[in-house]
Amino acid sequence: MDPPERLGMFRVVCLLAVFDAVCLLDTGMLFPRESSSREVKELNGLWDFRADQSPNRNQGFDRAWYKSRLAETGPVIDMPVPASYNDITQDPALRDFIGWVWYEREVVVPARWVADGGTRVVLRVGSAHYYSVVWVNGVKVTEHDGGHLPFEVEIGSLIRKDPTVPCRITIAVNNTLTLETLPPGTIQHMDDRTKYPEGFFVQNFNFDFFNYAGIHRPVLLYTTPKAYVDDITVVTDFLDNTGLVKYNVSVQGAANATLSVTLIDKDGRCVATSNGPAGVLKVVDVKLWWPYLMHENPGYLYSMEVRLTAADGKSTFEDVYSLPVGIRTVSVTSTQFLINNKPFYFHGVNKHEDSDIRGKGLDWPLIVKDFNLMKWLGANSFRTSHYPYAEEILQMCDRHGIVVIDECPGVGIKDIRSFGKASLTHHLVVMDELVRRDKNHPSVVMWSVANEPAAEMPPAEFYFKTLIQHTKALDPTRPVTYITASNYARDKGAPYVDVICVNSYFSWYHDPGHLEVIPIQLNTQFENWYGKYQKPIIQSEYGADAVPGLHSDPPVMFTEEYQKVVLQSYHNVFDQKRKQYVIGELIWNFADFMTVQGITRVVGNKKGVFTRQRQPKAAAFILRERYWRLANETGILPPWTKYPCSL
Repeated sequence: MDPPERLGMFRVVCLLAVFDAVCLLDTGMLFPRESSSREVKELNGLWDFRADQSPNRNQGFDRAWYKSRLAETGPVIDMPVPASYNDITQDPALRDFIGWVWYEREVVVPARWVADGGTRVVLRVGSAHYYSVVWVNGVKVTEHDGGHLPFEVEIGSLIRKDPTVPCRITIAVNNTLTLETLPPGTIQHMDDRTKYPEGFFVQNFNFDFFNYAGIHRPVLLYTTPKAYVDDITVVTDFLDNTGLVKYNVSVQGAANATLSVTLIDKDGRCVATSNGPAGVLKVVDVKLWWPYLMHENPGYLYSMEVRLTAADGKSTFEDVYSLPVGIRTVSVTSTQFLINNKPFYFHGVNKHEDSDIRGKGLDWPLIVKDFNLMKWLGANSFRTSHYPYAEEILQMCDRHGIVVIDECPGVGIKDIRSFGKASLTHHLVVMDELVRRDKNHPSVVMWSVANEPAAEMPPAEFYFKTLIQHTKALDPTRPVTYITASNYARDKGAPYVDVICVNSYFSWYHDPGHLEVIPIQLNTQFENWYGKYQKPIIQSEYGADAVPGLHSDPPVMFTEEYQKVVLQSYHNVFDQKRKQYVIGELIWNFADFMTVQGITRVVGNKKGVFTRQRQPKAAAFILRERYWRLANETGILPPWTKYPCSL
């Protein structure tokens, strides 16, 4: 065997070793896709809705609202799904409601689904905030703790009990935050009757975005055969011009099943095949997955078709599932972030799932508009601040080559009581669910386990050491970080992350109005962090509020001019340090977003370079000019994409 062949075999062996560490989760959470063996029925639209206004918010359970039609328990209103319920009505009490709300819809299930006992019927909720309980025809079928991530349950046996009865789905959702939820919070009761009415309480938390609630992502039914593909995990690599796709397929419902795996390129050509539940697909003349503006053909995706055949003695089952696959690698050195062994510089944004009326509800026009704006800016990346975004958004990132730092809902962990065993146990489960859902997205290049926790507290070291090591065990192929705003010398989790991500707001929250301190303090920040940890650094947040249309010269805070100068002052330092160990910059924020009411917020946070309605402020043009200049310095761009451009 000559040296190249030995090296190739070594790479495959290493790939197998890495893959074994990835496969720690028991069951899958594949995104529902239609195929010759699977059907999907969306349940989006209007649902009956009722908020439990009782003093203890528990009347719905005490009186078993789920046992009959919700409209028979009291007054209901129309509520769109997916959407946050907060901004849908004119009722201020519902906008700020804390506690249980109830959704219900009757569904006509296709007769063939009911008649075929060999068909599984699965009810899936894309996300609901934050604790959910689900009934079908009055029977409890599942519950789920936490928002932002999907959950599902098989309901075929229930709907077959009486095929003449409509399928009535009831979902109770509670948005209360406690010290042990993610994000955490506390309920504060105000008992002074000279100041507050009977039963008055508030929800306290330590994050700066509105606590939207409801069913935020699609609810649907989908089918699979009785024997089905439950999960797929892929790990990719390449050697010279040969791509390597290590796959593992888990099967449910059959002790013995035959599996065939086919990798198909964008032109519909078969480029590799294999048989069995695990193996390595070798792709000659591979087309790698590249980030937007780093290559003339970004976001290249293959399709991996998995075909299962099984029999139980009475019937034969066939299941087909197709998974998009991007072949790429990610690695980190002490000074660089590498994608496909090439240095990658993050020039991107932080975002929120947030918009007028819909709140955090999935909205396709908004998603497409945001991607067009990001590409207009020349942004190649974003962070899912401060929670996992919809799967549909990550699929867009895969197709467009937008790089993602995938963050869990660990925001606002400030109270020492939120570092306890129960909190850590829940946090570990959330990371399990996040990695299980997003592990196959080539756009996801790094996990973030928290944002601005109180990392200087004594319990933080054990908490974040455990959390980071657990996440690395789930997925050794991606670096792990968390976003810090702590003192560099006292941050107890920093020794365990792969990349230092720092938030700072010089001349805003610190030394407000004094733009002259930015170059000094930002340079000191970078030197301190790199000097202590010798790890690459991303400026994960920076910025300033700007009320659109507010102007002043000389610049003063809250004007568009001040926001521009803050950005330019940061950029000057970035340009010095990106030649050394700074590997990225993510503006806070892409667009203005809603927050709780307070004396520091005028109808929300105004740090966006776009308004909440996606209109550009002056800072958007500063950022666009910079990002396209960076792209032209670091990427390989086709002529029609070079700035200035029209996208």
